[in-house]
Amino acid sequence: MTQLPSLRSRLLFGAVLWTIGLVILASAALVAAIELHPHHVPLVFTVHDVLGRPLVILFGVFCMIVGFVKVRRGFSPIENLRSRLAGLHEGRDRRVEGTYPVEVQPLVTDLNALLQHREQAVQRAVAKAGDLAHGLKTPLAILAHEAERITAAGQTEVAAVIAQQVDRMRRQIDYHLAHARAAASGVTPGARCSIAESAGGLTRALLRLHADRGIDIDLRVPQDLSVRAQREDLDEMLGNLLDNACKWGRGQVIVEAAPAGGAVEITVDDDGPGLTEKLRQAVLQRGVRADEAAPGSGLGLAIVRDLAEVYGGSISLEASPLGGLRARLRLPV
Repeated sequence: MTQLPSLRSRLLFGAVLWTIGLVILASAALVAAIELHPHHVPLVFTVHDVLGRPLVILFGVFCMIVGFVKVRRGFSPIENLRSRLAGLHEGRDRRVEGTYPVEVQPLVTDLNALLQHREQAVQRAVAKAGDLAHGLKTPLAILAHEAERITAAGQTEVAAVIAQQVDRMRRQIDYHLAHARAAASGVTPGARCSIAESAGGLTRALLRLHADRGIDIDLRVPQDLSVRAQREDLDEMLGNLLDNACKWGRGQVIVEAAPAGGAVEITVDDDGPGLTEKLRQAVLQRGVRADEAAPGSGLGLAIVRDLAEVYGGSISLEASPLGGLRARLRLPV
């Protein structure tokens, strides 16, 4: 990568030009003072003869301006670095791009190498978690098949217990895998995705799934709205909220999204029975499983809560104007 000139030399050059301009202007001012009060100056200065005053003043001002610009430009790479670091923190960039003075460039190079190493380590960890989840799902599928065989043999009570525990383990695997993937996304800069694309794909899938119930999903999401999250994680969050709304709604679901003070708020409303205030607080309380607090909701809301928190967002539940439940998901832009 091409390096900029030394920061020290640029600042020194600007300071020297500024000083030269200052000395010239001071000399011109001294000459003017001598002309105005010649009897108070015991020596006769020839500087007025050597330096043509109007031209010299312009030259002095020019030197000071150039010196000031050089000093400002000397600090501009530092300001650019601050801007790049802010973009890295906010998820707009994945690396610190740009060229910098020789004093700063080694630090930038080392920082980019550290970011790359961290990203690769997280990707390896997520891949290992995925392999583990895949390895566990095969034995669980065998257990589920055995439960069906036991049911056919007439041992329905034992088969029901096995099937229940297999389903619970599957949901736990999905939950922790989603959390691991979100943790990786949270430390991966530059993760962004469109809300409209995610919500649109989920809406089409859920309309087909609930076609026999006549559920209507009204999507009110601007096309240009995006959030700082991986597409898979946004699908996970919106998918759980939409699935709950379609499952409990009587026929109408509304999805809206709008900017809200440096973030985006996504609301999902349904016209179902809703939840009491006590249950709304319980299902999002840390350490309380949603399937225990509200039967039928599974681990979906817990997954949404944890994923949102990984990205610096939040999820809250409240009464919906439609009469059911409103889920308010807030994510950074």
